[in-house]
Amino acid sequence: MVRSGGDFDAVIVGGGHNGLVAAAYLARAGRSVAVLESRSELGGAAVSSSPFPGVDVRLSRYAYLVSLLPRTIVDDLRLPVTLRRRRVGSYTPRGDTGFLVDATDPARTRAELTRFAGAAEADAWERWGAMTARLAARVFPTLTEPLRSAPEFRRVVDDERAWRAVFTAPLSEALEAEFADDTVRGVVATDALIGTFAPTDDPLLRPNRCFLYHVIGGGTGDWDVPVGGMGAVTGALATAARTAGAELRTGTTVTAITPDGEVTYTTADDELRVTARHILAAVAPATLRRLLSEAPDGPPPEGSQLKVNMVLTRLPRLRDTRADPHDAFAGTFHVNEGYGQLAAAWRAAASGRLPAPPPAEIYCHTLTDPTILGPAERARGVHTLTLFGLHMPARLFADDNAAARAAALRATFASLDAVLAEPVEDCLLRDADGRPCVEARTPVDLDHELGLPAGHIFHRDLAWPYATPDHEPGTWGVETAHERVLLCGAGAPRGGGVSGIPGHNAAMAVLGV
Repeated sequence: MVRSGGDFDAVIVGGGHNGLVAAAYLARAGRSVAVLESRSELGGAAVSSSPFPGVDVRLSRYAYLVSLLPRTIVDDLRLPVTLRRRRVGSYTPRGDTGFLVDATDPARTRAELTRFAGAAEADAWERWGAMTARLAARVFPTLTEPLRSAPEFRRVVDDERAWRAVFTAPLSEALEAEFADDTVRGVVATDALIGTFAPTDDPLLRPNRCFLYHVIGGGTGDWDVPVGGMGAVTGALATAARTAGAELRTGTTVTAITPDGEVTYTTADDELRVTARHILAAVAPATLRRLLSEAPDGPPPEGSQLKVNMVLTRLPRLRDTRADPHDAFAGTFHVNEGYGQLAAAWRAAASGRLPAPPPAEIYCHTLTDPTILGPAERARGVHTLTLFGLHMPARLFADDNAAARAAALRATFASLDAVLAEPVEDCLLRDADGRPCVEARTPVDLDHELGLPAGHIFHRDLAWPYATPDHEPGTWGVETAHERVLLCGAGAPRGGGVSGIPGHNAAMAVLGV
């Protein structure tokens, strides 16, 4: 027998960071709110964990950097969150050389690029950076406002060169026109491919949308380190929601939603039904349709990444003897991400083969924020490395996830070792059981552990941040075909990444702001 679980102004399905943002805003406005989360912990993909026995380290296990979280959300909810800028933007090795992008010293960056690829390429880098900086400053503030029409949004951008490069033509056209060096082109292109399985000349412009969201965060495009790990962000959000009066219910698996405001869920011991004036779905749109007993609205999404977490006794030495590993790993360390390599990797994966070599990028949290380490680990000089492998679609892991995961990890380590002076495995710390401190997560794993459809980190392809036929100008972009049901997760327009923007916008829609 189904028992009543209560009546609320809003029920939020999913306790990830977006659901918690919405809960905090609504509860602070005096609304009665319940959050239903299937896992035993809140935070969704934005959590910290200590997966290695006897090793005191709090890894940002899934999501790991923050760029899109607006300062207005931090201030409105009075979140005690610190985001620290990385002093290095990136380092890219090629053979026995490479170039470093210094986040605080443009002159050093120019000298590095000039040495690596020539003065003309350094000029192109600066022109491109100036264009994306202006784009970020103009576009980012609009993400927490009602949607504008496409023509009005174009006027906000106020840069026809940027509009053509990002919004109207495949990104490959601008990249190939602006940059001559294959490696430099690849470094710029990676922002278009994180979590997006498509070539840069995709006629659907999926890489363009991905690129846009990767370069506008905070109005600057900076990707910052959450001090204390990603769990510090969602821990602060959970506290804000709970303090404001929201009920946060974990271990609750939602089984059905009705358009008239009923949500049925199960716990370990019971089946309950809650009612609400509004249901906010902080889950993937495909999941929402299933809970509403509706047919899929298109082909399923497909995640495309391999996520690897490592704990090292020390940073590995590089083939490029000019580069200090403490600089190289402090920003985004690009591994075999040349423009041609990225295209070849996509072609291989699209045909069902593991890319050779797999492109990847790495960063070291502990060089910017050592607080995630326990005292003994910090004293030993231990470091963490987070690796994000591109063009690793779910189809590669569908038949035998465990075997394919092991093969992908071996290939990825070989790809990394090609730019190191020693094997990365020689630097891995061992846990209390003598096992190396490394874990890998495929799209299939993310589907199983987090409910991301086929491991898609954005829940589905990213959408343009302006009105489309699905969402009229003046709306918040979170509306569905059902008046009482709103999108609230990464799959909402202007979703994706650790941003809280869909949660904010869904709350504003409920409050009639």
